[in-house]
Amino acid sequence: MTPPPSKLLFLPSASGSMQFWRPTADLLTHPARKVHIGWPGLGSTPVDPSVTGFTDLVARVVAEIDQPTALIAQSMGGVVAMLAALERPEQVSHLVLAATSGGMDMASLGAQDWRPLFTAENRTVPQWFIEHHEDLTHRLAELRMPVLLLWGDADPISPVGVGQRLAALLPRAELHVFPGAGHRLAKNLAVQVAPLIDRHLARS
Repeated sequence: MTPPPSKLLFLPSASGSMQFWRPTADLLTHPARKVHIGWPGLGSTPVDPSVTGFTDLVARVVAEIDQPTALIAQSMGGVVAMLAALERPEQVSHLVLAATSGGMDMASLGAQDWRPLFTAENRTVPQWFIEHHEDLTHRLAELRMPVLLLWGDADPISPVGVGQRLAALLPRAELHVFPGAGHRLAKNLAVQVAPLIDRHLARS
């Protein structure tokens, strides 16, 4: 059995903003060390020439998992978190996934394609990041750590159906739906989200 987490890794969305999780992180009472990860070339994180593909982002996260660690991720960051957890299941104690795609066929679940608008507004984003698609549904049963799923029922980018599908496929998942909330619920509703994460991190 994996011990309780001594490190919390916060992973951003495609925006790469290391500030996204701070309102929630600042409210957590869990004693684990908090580390905010950025994506090179996105947000305020400098470009790293060694990062040339999605697998490099996963490798950066895996390198940070050097002790019992909880991964707390938003949107596309959730895909990175799940891939990292699949590589290091013995060290990832908990997952928190907020409004993520979870590596599934989003269109079939009614999701709006966020990529065209995001690309238009963020012209420096690497094409390999935008074009990444990976179906993880056949591997979700391998993620046996407790998973907290946070969704808003007014999110066109990742509809509640995505969270429900993940809840059905992950062995130890709990889905919490916020009425009227959108894609950035984890930041906008930090006061409500933080206690749920604290309670989740206390699960063995």
